[in-house]
Amino acid sequence: MMDQARSAFSNLFGGEPLSYTRFSLARQIDGDNSHVEMKLAADEEDVDNNTRGNCAHVAKSKRFNGFICYGTIAVIIFFLIGFMIGYLGYCKRVEPKAECEKTESPEIDETEEYFPEEGPSRLFWTDLKTMLSDNLNTAEFTKTISDIFFLQQLNENSYVPRAGSQQDESLAFYLEDQFRKLKLNKVWHDEHFVKIQVKGSTQNSVTVMNSPGSGFLVENPRGYVAYSKATTVTGKLVHANFGTKQDFEGLSTPVNGSLVIVRAGKITFAEKVANAQSLNAIGVLIYMDNAKFPIIDASVPVFGHAHLGTGDPYTPGFPSFNHTQFPPSQSSGLPNIPVQTISRAGAEQLFENMEGDCPPSWKTDTSCRLVTVQNKSVKLAVYNMLKEIRIFNVFGVIKGFEEPDRYVVVGAQRDAWGPGAVKSSVGTALLLELAQIFSNMVFKDGFKPSRSIVFASWSAGDFGAIGATEWLEGYLSSLHLKAFTYINLDKAVLGTSNFKVSASPLLYSLIEKTMKDVKHPVTGLSLYRDSNWINKVEKLSYDNAAFPFLAYSGIPAVSFCFCEDRDYPYLGTTMDTYDVLKREVPELEKMARAAAEVAGQLMIKLTHDVELNLNYDMYNEKILAFVRDVNQFRTDIKEMGLNLQWLYSARGDFFRATSSLTTDYKNAERTDRFVMREINDRIMKVEYHFLSPYVSPRDSPFRHIFWGSGSHTLSALLEHLKLRRQNNGAFNDTLLRNQLALATWTIQGAANALSGDIWDIDNEF
Repeated sequence: MMDQARSAFSNLFGGEPLSYTRFSLARQIDGDNSHVEMKLAADEEDVDNNTRGNCAHVAKSKRFNGFICYGTIAVIIFFLIGFMIGYLGYCKRVEPKAECEKTESPEIDETEEYFPEEGPSRLFWTDLKTMLSDNLNTAEFTKTISDIFFLQQLNENSYVPRAGSQQDESLAFYLEDQFRKLKLNKVWHDEHFVKIQVKGSTQNSVTVMNSPGSGFLVENPRGYVAYSKATTVTGKLVHANFGTKQDFEGLSTPVNGSLVIVRAGKITFAEKVANAQSLNAIGVLIYMDNAKFPIIDASVPVFGHAHLGTGDPYTPGFPSFNHTQFPPSQSSGLPNIPVQTISRAGAEQLFENMEGDCPPSWKTDTSCRLVTVQNKSVKLAVYNMLKEIRIFNVFGVIKGFEEPDRYVVVGAQRDAWGPGAVKSSVGTALLLELAQIFSNMVFKDGFKPSRSIVFASWSAGDFGAIGATEWLEGYLSSLHLKAFTYINLDKAVLGTSNFKVSASPLLYSLIEKTMKDVKHPVTGLSLYRDSNWINKVEKLSYDNAAFPFLAYSGIPAVSFCFCEDRDYPYLGTTMDTYDVLKREVPELEKMARAAAEVAGQLMIKLTHDVELNLNYDMYNEKILAFVRDVNQFRTDIKEMGLNLQWLYSARGDFFRATSSLTTDYKNAERTDRFVMREINDRIMKVEYHFLSPYVSPRDSPFRHIFWGSGSHTLSALLEHLKLRRQNNGAFNDTLLRNQLALATWTIQGAANALSGDIWDIDNEF
C-alpha cells in the first residue's frame, strides 16, 4: 500500500518514486528507554557500494526538486488562507449581516438615501417611505378626529375651560389606555397643580358712560381673557388697529390714561396688551372684525389669555409639581391692566359712540371708528378669579434600538376653551394615529429606529402651553441633553391652500427634503413650491407649544399647518366645532393624512439616520445677517468708544467651528457608533448654547438670543441701537454696552461648544 501511494504521488509531479522514511520503535533489552530509528528504504536494498553511491546522487537531485514543489504549494496555501481571513474580516466590518459571498453590491441610485440597519435586510428611504404610506392608507383620520371631539365635549352651552375638568381627565386616561393597547415600550403620565384664571361669580361688563353715574350696558361678554387684572377702569376709548408697536406709533391720539380697543390677529393677545401697557393705557378690549374674521354671527364670544409667556405664571421658572414649596411669586409677563374680549356686535355699539374714520390702510370694517366722542367714556369691569387645578400630561415611548436615551418628542394639546375641534381634536387625533402607525411599523413591519420617539399629550395648552412648559421646567437640567427635536401637531389642519412652517433653522434642510417628498393631497403637486420659503418662515409665537421647547429649553422645534391666506376664523370661539371644520375643510381626511405624512417623514429621518438631520450650518447665515444689521450702526458704536472686532471674531470662530465639525463628520467612519455619537452630541447642543447664560431662567425664561424675548436678545439690541437715533433721551448707554458684550460672548460660547474639546478651540481672545 505504501509503495502504491509513493508511486502515485511521484507520478503527480512527473518524477520517479523517491525514497521514503520508515519509522520504527524498538525497546532495548537492557531496559533503556525506547528510541526512534529512522532509515531510508533505499538503504535496505542489497546492492554494492558503488551502485549505492550513484543511486544516492540521483535521489538527492530528485528530492531537491520535490522540496521546491512542496514550498510552492505551501506558499500558495498560506496566501489563500490569508486572503480568506482578510476578506471575511472586511465583510464583517462593512456588512455585518450581509452574505459575504456576494462580492459585488447592487448599484444604488445616488439620489436615494440609504438607512443602514442592524437587521437582516437593508432598508432604503424608498422602503421606509412606502412602509409609512401603506400604514397611512389604513388610518381613519376623520373618524378619529370625530371620536376625540365628542369625547372632549362638556355641556353644549357651557363657556368654561376644559383644562383640569373631569372630561379632560377622562380623555387623558383614554389616551393612556390607547397607548397601552398599542404596546408602546412604556406609557406613563405626570400631574401638575397649576393656577388658571376663570370668570368670577359677578359678570364682566363693558359700559358706555354718558356722564358720571349714568350710562348704558354694551355687553356682559360670554368670553374672557385669562390672567387679566381683576379691576374696574373708566376712560376714553382709542382704536389701535391690531395693537402692534407700529400701530401704536402711527396713532395721532395718545393712549396714555385711555382704554384701547384692538382687532384680533397678527400678534397674540398678550403682545397686544403688553404694547398698550408700555404706553400707559389703562385697559384693553379685543374683538374680531368681519374683514379678517368673516363670521356671520356677530355675537360669537372669544377667548384668549394675556400672559406674555408660557407655563403657570405663578411658578415662573420652576415646575408646579405637588408639594413643591416655593415662596409666592408671579411671572413678569402678567399684565397690570384689565383685558376683555367683546363680540363684533359689542364693538359696533362702541363705534356708534366714537368718531373719526379708521384709515383705509387698515382694511377693516366700515363701521370702525378711532376715538370716543367728547363727554363720553367707556367703563370696563373684570371680575376674573384664580383657580388651582390638577392637570395630566400623558406619554408613550417607542424606544430606539441603538440610542434609546436620545429622543424626538411629538406632541399635541388636549384642551380648549369651547368645542376645540381645530384647536385640540385634530392634533390629538394625529398624535394617536401616528402612535398607531409607528407601533405597527416597529413591532410588525421591522422598522428599527436608532433613537426613541416620545408621544406626548399636553393639558392646559389654551392658557399658554402650561402642560408642556411645566414638563420642560421639571426636567430643565437633562432634557436638552436627550431630546433633540420637538414636532408640534397643534392646529395642523386649518385649510387646504397653503403649507406653512415655523421652525428652528437647524431643521430647515430636513423640512425642505420633506416638502419635496410629500405631495399636496388636493393638487398632487409637491409641497415645495418656493425656493425662497426660508426667508418667509415666521417666528414661533407665544401661543405655540413649540415655542418653550425652542426659546426656553434650547431644543429645536417645528410647527406646521395646512391653511389658507386668512386666519381660521373660529379658533378660540364657540364655533370651533367638528361640523364647521368639515364645512371649511371638505377634504379633511386627505389633509389630515398629509399632515401625518409630513410629521411621519420627519420622525423617520430624525430617528433612523446614523447622523442627526440637524443642519447647524444654517446658523452661520443667521449670525452673518445679524452682523450686517449691526454694521449699519458702526458710526454710533464708534461714537460710544466701542468697536465690533470681538463680534466679528466670534462670528468667525463659529464659522470655523461648523467647518471643523463638517470635516470631522465627512472623515468619520459611519459604522463606528462611538464616533458618530460624539459628533451627534456636538450637533445636539448647538441650539442649547444660544440660550444666554447671563440671564436668569426665572427672570427671563426665554433666553434664546435669536428666538427668545428680553433685553438679551439680538433683536432687542438692534431695537436699542435704533432708539439712539430716534430718541436719544430714552437711550441707555450702559445697557447697550452690556447687550453687545453679552451677545458677543454668547455667540463665542456657542462656537467653543461646537468645537468640541478645549484643545480644539480656535480663537484669538
